[in-house]
Amino acid sequence: MPHATGTFEVKLVPLTSDGDPQDGALGRMSLDKQFHGDLEGTSKGQMLTGGTSVKGSGVYVAIEKVSGTLHGRRGTFILHHTGIMTRGVPQLAISVAPDSGTDELAGLSGRFDIKVDDGKHSYDFEYTLP
Repeated sequence: MPHATGTFEVKLVPLTSDGDPQDGALGRMSLDKQFHGDLEGTSKGQMLTGGTSVKGSGVYVAIEKVSGTLHGRRGTFILHHTGIMTRGVPQLAISVAPDSGTDELAGLSGRFDIKVDDGKHSYDFEYTLP
């Protein structure tokens, strides 16, 4: 299966929530990313978060639309995130939404892994294309 690797910068901006403004357990943020490497492009999306009273535990879901080139093939696709943190132990699953690829990325599927070292973000994208 082909792999794309590289780095990215991410900007998270808190957004107003539809829920109780006094309830700090729920949040919403905008995502704005810039990708470098085998994937060159940008993405825009939103994240919903849920915190708990236990330090290091919480959840998030996010959807982002990526626009750019993947190993030279141009198009867009949507990534779906599910993140769970249990007392500091992370579980993260990010996948390409089915049938979301456009143009030269039509038919794209795959799994997107994120690594954060010393505040620097990198990705390893295992994917298939027809």
